Amino acid sequence: MKFLRRFLKILLILVVLVVVFVWLYSKTYHPNYSGELELKNISNKVTVYFDDVGVPHINAQNQKDAYVALGYVHAQDRLWQMELMRRIAAGRLSEIFGKDLVRVDQFFGGLGIEEAANKTIAGLDKTAESYILTQAYLNGVNQFIEEGKTPLEFTLVGVKKEKYTLKDIYNVFGYMSFSFAAAHKTDPLLTEVKEKLGASYLNELLSKNPDYLTIIKTSLPDKIEATFSKTVASIMDELPISPFIGSNSWVLAPEKTKNGKVIFENDPHIAYSQPSVWYQNHIKTPDFEIYGFNIALMPFPLLGHNHEYAYGLTMFENDDVNFYVEEENPENSLEYKTENGYQKYELRDKTIHVKNEKDTSFQVKVSKHGPIMNGLIEHIKDKRPIAMNWIYTQLPNEMLDVSYGISHANSLKDFRNSVARIHAPGLNVMYGDAKDNVACFSSAKLYELRDGLSTKTYLNGASGEDEILEFLPFDENPQAINPSWNYVYSANNQVDSVKGKIYPGYYLPEDRAKRIVELLEQKDDFTKEEVANMTYDVKSSTVPDIIHNLLKNVDKSELLASERKAFSELENWDGNYLKTAVGPTIYNRFLYEFLRATYKDELGASFNLFINSNLQDKVLPNQINRKNSVWWDNIATKDKIETRRDIVQASFKSAFSFLQNQLGANVDDWTWNRVISVEYEHAIGKAGGLLRKLFNIGPYETIGGNEVINNQIFKLDSTGYYKVTAGPSTRRVIDFSDVENSIAIVPTGQSGNVFSKYYKNQTKRYLEGKFVRMKLNQAEIEQSKNILVFKPMK
Repeated sequence: MKFLRRFLKILLILVVLVVVFVWLYSKTYHPNYSGELELKNISNKVTVYFDDVGVPHINAQNQKDAYVALGYVHAQDRLWQMELMRRIAAGRLSEIFGKDLVRVDQFFGGLGIEEAANKTIAGLDKTAESYILTQAYLNGVNQFIEEGKTPLEFTLVGVKKEKYTLKDIYNVFGYMSFSFAAAHKTDPLLTEVKEKLGASYLNELLSKNPDYLTIIKTSLPDKIEATFSKTVASIMDELPISPFIGSNSWVLAPEKTKNGKVIFENDPHIAYSQPSVWYQNHIKTPDFEIYGFNIALMPFPLLGHNHEYAYGLTMFENDDVNFYVEEENPENSLEYKTENGYQKYELRDKTIHVKNEKDTSFQVKVSKHGPIMNGLIEHIKDKRPIAMNWIYTQLPNEMLDVSYGISHANSLKDFRNSVARIHAPGLNVMYGDAKDNVACFSSAKLYELRDGLSTKTYLNGASGEDEILEFLPFDENPQAINPSWNYVYSANNQVDSVKGKIYPGYYLPEDRAKRIVELLEQKDDFTKEEVANMTYDVKSSTVPDIIHNLLKNVDKSELLASERKAFSELENWDGNYLKTAVGPTIYNRFLYEFLRATYKDELGASFNLFINSNLQDKVLPNQINRKNSVWWDNIATKDKIETRRDIVQASFKSAFSFLQNQLGANVDDWTWNRVISVEYEHAIGKAGGLLRKLFNIGPYETIGGNEVINNQIFKLDSTGYYKVTAGPSTRRVIDFSDVENSIAIVPTGQSGNVFSKYYKNQTKRYLEGKFVRMKLNQAEIEQSKNILVFKPMK
């Protein structure tokens, strides 16, 4: 008993000490939002006004000073995020997280991102404004590293702070570009289907039905005009950081708005994380202004606006990755065959430093097509050497100049010239301005292969017949400028034809695109508030038809009374993913059972990869309507050939049985909020326990689901629970009739510092579909209570 009292007393003291330590840490290590600091490499005083959600409004006499200040304030709020971002493409996560991340480091280290960065940096024009301002930004980041407080995460993980370089920025470009690509998941799977199951199985997966395509149309004027005023002009599951996934955007011409001015909307879909992806900031100098959303370590915003124009992006989803089967010399495995004889591989030796473990070394063979991916991509089981040809590493990289150019454009024509330089990743760049112009540019380096060649399966690397024939000029890319239908939009869906042919890609199904068009066609007097409400829309325009076509194959006479109740709920569901709706719960389980019964017997271990791919989403409406399909028969039942009706009937009954066991006998209780949730996870919070409570935000109930406008993305699996992993990384609405009251929201908050009051202050509003203002009015900005002044160092 005496020992127990002593133990409890010691435990209490330890708890008190921990609480005091955390309290002192929180009071000492939050960012500086007010006061005065001295900065090197600025020529004049810079004043930073932090608004009520923590966005810095940077006022400087010149852009160089402004970008030094931006680097400093960005780092004090997001240094940990910067650290993770720069380490991914370089294959350096194992240094801080240990052996569990070695496989990820091997994969990214083998892609050639660093080698491409070195080549690009060596050729940069060091007198260019983009280079000068980038170096100023890096200088600000590095001054914070030298003088600022070390984030808690660095202390917990044991990371030593290192200065940042231009190579780190290019590594972020590389990671961003690769996270857009879908081919590395889909092409090996389709090749496996082709070679193991046969052409009939593959053809059903790749066939297109125009009834299920909503296409982004092309429309070009005779000429582009509208110059701005001179006062403005003068841009993966294991990863501890967010991969890029999809997006929505629509831009309404004056003819579609109540106030007769352009309204711009954009909500890029990115994996949820904490901190949020985008860092908001507003820079104002005598000759320049931009309110931007920056990715960690990127000096120029990929999303932005000012009084004159607004821009944003969605994923193009074009195919910029091809896989080539190389043929090695049987007498020398360091050589591969080409049309001109055998050629030596380039050999790249890589070393991964692993926390608390021995270093791991590996070698990457690189052919003229790219790195050999066997052993780097887990689901490539092929014994043949498979090279990955990625446009990003194959062509010159101009992304620094692109991001600078789109944030410093003088006119629509100037803006178009900048986005024309994008090679990879493919982006639909959205645009609207105060001069009443709207535009959408599908920006990427498009190419042609010989007729009849599919980019969805492996190409022949040895013959010379499967090479890229030509890269197309930007004028051939799908684009629309001031179209006659008075709006442009993108939801990662199929773009218009290129040179008379549908351009290959990994386009998402028409669901969100169809709903956007459906809503936009209803009226011609939209307000900012109505556009904002659209961003939170959770009704599917396609699921009711899918359900109807599925239920046609269910024999109600074979259903029990309770099963007929579930049938009726599903039949009458209008496609709205609301918290109290029962329909989405039944539908998503029914869908899983249907996909499992249709595909799992043939695909085996690849089944989970397939059912959560863009490919499956696009195939689904076609497959349901095929009376005869090679996929219907269950190859495991030797004495029976299953039909579509057999598959659908069994799937419905299996779904009902599962939900009854999971949620109870009363169908009315199977509401959507019982099975869907969202949690914004921090890299360290993933460890669970107290760290989860400290760093993570959530879990919360939410509305929405896969492929509705308020896209709450989750994976289908056997559990019956839907943990949302991705969605709108920000929602932005800019109304040029009242641009100073334009609105935005991010999922959690502006700061990545857990002790900042801006760490999670936007979460509730985000979940409720609300917004905060993006302030541009200088007089209002100067009323801020938090003012940080940077003075030149004496």
